[in-house]
Amino acid sequence: MKKWIFIIIGVIVVGFIGYKWYSSKSTAQQQVSSQVRTATVQKGKMQVFVTGSGTVSPVTSEDILAPSNNNAIEEVLVSANESVKKGEDLVTFTDGSDPITAPTDGVITTISVAAGERVNAGQVVAHLTNYSNLQTVVQIDELDIPKVKVGQPVTVKISAYPDQSYTGTVSAIANEGTSTNGVSTFDVTIQLSNIQNLKVGMSTEASILTASKDNALYVPIEAVHSRGNGKFVILASSNLNQNLSQSGFGGMQMQTVETGLANDNFVEITKGLSEGQTVRLPQLAINSTTTTNGRGFMMGGFGGGGGMYRNSGYGGNRSSSGQSSNGQGGSGQSGRSGN
Repeated sequence: MKKWIFIIIGVIVVGFIGYKWYSSKSTAQQQVSSQVRTATVQKGKMQVFVTGSGTVSPVTSEDILAPSNNNAIEEVLVSANESVKKGEDLVTFTDGSDPITAPTDGVITTISVAAGERVNAGQVVAHLTNYSNLQTVVQIDELDIPKVKVGQPVTVKISAYPDQSYTGTVSAIANEGTSTNGVSTFDVTIQLSNIQNLKVGMSTEASILTASKDNALYVPIEAVHSRGNGKFVILASSNLNQNLSQSGFGGMQMQTVETGLANDNFVEITKGLSEGQTVRLPQLAINSTTTTNGRGFMMGGFGGGGGMYRNSGYGGNRSSSGQSSNGQGGSGQSGRSGN
């Protein structure tokens, strides 16, 4: 009798374990399938930015030098922190030789001589800074510097004024870079258009507009996958449960596409899709072991990973493009350019 009781209990335990396993597997499948995401092909403006950080500096900040040797100073006509105009006399000499004049408008920040002293050619007599004409010099990564051109428009954010935006234009690009830890950056000078409230030394973050296109078709960048030398998307009408013998890879309907501009958020589709079509995005799979509270999200593509700039899970090769930042989703704006 006891033998039958143990057998019955064993059957119940095995059945309960089997039920819990099947139930958890079914729930997991429902959770994964519920995370299937799609995106619609949109049309709008694509803008690509390259970014760099730096500081505000004056366009003009220079030492004023004595023109000749052994001249005795008759009079110093200005004092420190005094504003001067271009051509204004600053220092006169007892022998009647030509006075030292201001080379441009600005503020005399220091005076290094006094009346009665003698000066030699090339000696610093004063320093002039023009605080009405400011610029910022930012460091741009070597991968992005080929995209930067003189004359490109720039939006500048100032750390001291996070709610304000300033504008400017690229005015100069360094011919030589600086290497740190194997990474080279190049100085790019940006002439600021408006300088209200700005002070020399303030930190800046500049976004240089390197490419812009109206009426571009675009999709989220993770919707585009690479395989060999080609790119493709998965159409939202695809049935993930189709047989391998049907069209596409693993039964999914792949659409070959050609791409144009790209940034951190979006990629332009130049061929293969039409506005309003729907494409699949990589699934969000729930992983119960990734966080301490038992819940976490893990990006998974169609068969493992997705997107132009990572392995697609279809044997695709990694593709890369220049660095970026500053993505603005709704209008397809951000900072990376791609091909």
